[in-house]
Amino acid sequence: MAQHNKLDLRWCSHCLSMSTRPRIKFDERGWCNACQWAEKKRTLDWGSRQKELHRLLDKHRRIDGRFDCLVPVSGGKDGSYVAYNLQHKYGMNPLTVTVAPALPLALGEENLKAFVGSGYNHVSINPDPNAMRTLNRTGFIEMGFPYYGWLIAIQAAVLRLAVNFGIALIFYGEDGEVEYGGSTETDENPIYDVTYMKKVYLEGGYDKVLRESGVPANKLGFFKFPSDTELVDSKIEITHWSYFENWDPYRSYLIAKEHCGLKEAEGANAGTFTNFAQNDQALYALHTYLMYLKFGFGRANQDASIEVRRGAMDRQQAVNLVRLYDGQFPQEFLELYLDYYQITRDPFDAVLDRWANRELFAKSNGIWKPLFTVQ
Repeated sequence: MAQHNKLDLRWCSHCLSMSTRPRIKFDERGWCNACQWAEKKRTLDWGSRQKELHRLLDKHRRIDGRFDCLVPVSGGKDGSYVAYNLQHKYGMNPLTVTVAPALPLALGEENLKAFVGSGYNHVSINPDPNAMRTLNRTGFIEMGFPYYGWLIAIQAAVLRLAVNFGIALIFYGEDGEVEYGGSTETDENPIYDVTYMKKVYLEGGYDKVLRESGVPANKLGFFKFPSDTELVDSKIEITHWSYFENWDPYRSYLIAKEHCGLKEAEGANAGTFTNFAQNDQALYALHTYLMYLKFGFGRANQDASIEVRRGAMDRQQAVNLVRLYDGQFPQEFLELYLDYYQITRDPFDAVLDRWANRELFAKSNGIWKPLFTVQ
């Protein structure tokens, strides 16, 4: 393939983040904002952030046995790590919650069972499966986001649960925008709101997907955010654990493995070289493949960039792995996807074609091939 030259493509000179990534910025060294943040973390005053954390926890701590914080979990490494720390290191009484994904993997279900069995109070939310399917299908077609309905629910349903249980503190794991190269709105302020959720995590498409899905209101209970009045009255604070300590996803894995029964996949996951993350659902592999078609980087690029930033891999090793693994279509799940979306192969391929960036890819023998080489 010819070297891509239509766009002024660039890769971070430290990791492999691409200039196509939404909200990415580079400094004069060519370092992306994720690498700049990784560098900044080495000299950050984590002691003062720990004091912030203690103040936040003490503000919400309850001594009467009621739950004092809410932690969304999938059974994977990050939510398990946060819940473990809150319960065992800081003496909080977390309620953990899982919004069941549409196409769960057996390993993910086993890990979730092991996590709960290691000693946690847990609620499983199972939104109407037909509504979830319709929203996921609409998100797939209209947003190029194959589990958009579930993405709504892991925020809206969690907030609904918090309001109904009277829990005013919600902890997610890492702040992906700050950690991986995106908006810096939350790097100095740990608390964010529903407006930020809709704008950044739902990519501004929330109202559109709900409207175009045609799902009736009585089926949207877990997909609708609490009203502004409810949120104000509940005084809910939403935050990321990664604000308060130097986040390391591999450390999360080790803690979850040791204390929460986490198991990794036997082989590498679709489209990457790792086996210990995102093992809960089959649609994640389609999500990262679409990310690759849209922006030119996929799951292997993300994983390799994280390894470079944490000092576990040099850049040339990362380049080699990305060239080897990135952009693989998860063929093993194809029939599962077609059955789930209730769609045949041609319309399914048409959605992929719709979202493929023609400046980055060309189709050859039915397969999208990159017009660029990772540098």
